[in-house]
Amino acid sequence: MSNLFSPKYLMKLIGNIETSLWKEYSSYKNVHFYIDKWHKTEGIYGGELWDNFIIAKTTEDKIDLSKTLHNMDGETLLKIAIDLGLETPDFIPAIPTFRNEIKSNYQNASITFEKAFKQIEEHPDVAIGLANSALESILKEILKDSRLNVKQSKKTLYELTSDLLKAFHLFPNSNMPKEIKTIGSSLLAINQSIEKLRSEKTDLHGKTEDEYIIKDPIYTYFIVNSVSTIGLFLQSFYRNKYLQDAEAVQNNASDELPF
Repeated sequence: MSNLFSPKYLMKLIGNIETSLWKEYSSYKNVHFYIDKWHKTEGIYGGELWDNFIIAKTTEDKIDLSKTLHNMDGETLLKIAIDLGLETPDFIPAIPTFRNEIKSNYQNASITFEKAFKQIEEHPDVAIGLANSALESILKEILKDSRLNVKQSKKTLYELTSDLLKAFHLFPNSNMPKEIKTIGSSLLAINQSIEKLRSEKTDLHGKTEDEYIIKDPIYTYFIVNSVSTIGLFLQSFYRNKYLQDAEAVQNNASDELPF
């Protein structure tokens, strides 16, 4: 994964991490404690030690954070950025926008998605399950709108997506161009696949030793980014087609008041 990072991107990432660490922990001692938890050493043949990075010190024997961060590989820096809740738009582009969009209007989904975001590297299968739950939560909130006329019940991500697409007249709809119907059908298929991955390829429901579980985070990045992209589209469609119309009606009514 380290080959995916350009020097320019790493320079920017290191600057953001350094600022965040001093803001979070303030003292040299606590920053050192935090960095030390990422530090790994292993003994090798001949008695020499292997370090994943070198912790640099200042002349006062305090941690030289900037130099220490520059000693790290890109993958470790990305993990630290994710742990600190920093945005990484050049690596996983849809996620930062999605996180900001759902903070205020979808608080439960936001909390769940933040947990998913932090689990990507260490527990890829858990992150998939949490991302699935976050998307379910957003769809449930949208479907509460009485104008959509959808009966509320305990439903899966696939069922919720089907209800929402029908309410939005995106799928199935014979009056739509076939390209639009294809988009709706594809959204439904993607969400069904995410749901199946959660149920069949994670350890959330218990698995035997010979069953496949997603352990490589590169797949999880793709899945979580897909959840972000779909979530952004559906909540943006809802806002543009329903919330803005309601606000316009309210504003027009206010304009007609005689005072």
